[in-house]
Amino acid sequence: MIDRLVSGLRTVENGLLVVLLSTMILIAAYQVVARNFFDTGIFWGDSLVRVLVLWLTFIGATIASRNDEHIRIDLLTRFIGPLSEKILVRLRSLFTAFIAGVFSWYSLQFVLLDYQDGIIAFAAVPAWACEVIMPLGAGLISLRYLLRTFATS
Repeated sequence: MIDRLVSGLRTVENGLLVVLLSTMILIAAYQVVARNFFDTGIFWGDSLVRVLVLWLTFIGATIASRNDEHIRIDLLTRFIGPLSEKILVRLRSLFTAFIAGVFSWYSLQFVLLDYQDGIIAFAAVPAWACEVIMPLGAGLISLRYLLRTFATS
């Protein structure tokens, strides 16, 4: 059951990444062509591209977290033994889970404020809908590293 859930989440992440990246490239290319050759463009196109960059960043970060491929400084692991390395890896995972969890909590507060204030990002799209990836992505990263902290392997 858990394996199917993890596999499904992996498929959703990969699919979202492909769709968002393709959309971003198409809109950005359209904007360049429309502005340079037809002196026009989508009024909110640049804002949408910025939001897509935010979404791509967080989805890419969750994909990196699923295999522990985030950037890290591992100078100490080169000089310690295997048992100490396991302990250090668990501490690093716990610290990463904590930092991502704190970010998730405070970004959720930010999104809720924008929701309550009814802020509009562009066109008729509310700002909270553009920003909701921050607490979701950071929360998923936190959960993955918390699970990695207590994993038996």
